[in-house]
Amino acid sequence: MRRSLTPDMVTLQAFEAAARHENFSRAAEELNLTQSAVSRQIADLEQQTGLKLFERIRQRVVLSEAGQRFLPEVQDLLERSERLMIEAASAGRTRLSLRVATLPTFGAKWLVPRLGRFLAQHGDVALTIESRSKPFSFAEDNFDLAIHFGQPIWAGGVPTFLCHEQVLPIASKELAESLGVEGPGDFARAPLLHLTTRPKLWADWFQRQQINLDNAYVGLRFDQFSMMVAAVAAGLGAALLPTYLIEDELESGSLVPLLPKPMQTANAYYSVRPEAKQSHPVADSFQEWLLTEVSPRKSE
Repeated sequence: MRRSLTPDMVTLQAFEAAARHENFSRAAEELNLTQSAVSRQIADLEQQTGLKLFERIRQRVVLSEAGQRFLPEVQDLLERSERLMIEAASAGRTRLSLRVATLPTFGAKWLVPRLGRFLAQHGDVALTIESRSKPFSFAEDNFDLAIHFGQPIWAGGVPTFLCHEQVLPIASKELAESLGVEGPGDFARAPLLHLTTRPKLWADWFQRQQINLDNAYVGLRFDQFSMMVAAVAAGLGAALLPTYLIEDELESGSLVPLLPKPMQTANAYYSVRPEAKQSHPVADSFQEWLLTEVSPRKSE
């Protein structure tokens, strides 16, 4: 690594503050520095990068085109550095730490409501949960474990099967009563809701029921199951929803199955561990706990 290109965090902080305030003096006040010190740090950064980062306009400074491209990267680096120190300080108060990546809706609707049971057994663990919608590089994102939906394939990761996914045709109680669905053919008059990442889900379900309807691809589309659940609750239509997402709603009766005909999808849920972190006792415990939590539906 060329040390001459290693960024100085204090200089980057001066640049970010000056960009945000569009004023070197205000940036200096925020950082408890002199205006000349901030100006010198910006000049050093421009010399180091070979970029002109600011343009002077009347009584203020504004980012140049190069500065506008540079700022988001600097902000990301500063945020990551701050997060690193916060996590280190948090972990320093305990002997153990665990960083978990989860699919957003799975995390909110299934994982988080159950976390109390894990923490009751492992109260000395500094646990961090972050959402990720797609697979990522464990080499770049320092997670100890990830929840994955799909096939058991992850570059640099070792998957462990958790459970299959079952979807049911679901509607609000009011919509279900108004539709009066008695068989698959009655879905011709039902407004259907779709997930953009699984556009053939209704068509597959209709095929499984051995019926042919023209509206298999017609209706509102959403890119997250969380929005689908909200849309169903609002009475906007019927959706094929994974049962794990709507456990509370089904129990309360606010959402109801239009027909008791579940379909197991082609993909499944997996716990994925980095190949380089197979020896991690806390991740071992968390994965064992996950397997215990999903065990009732593992054979579905």
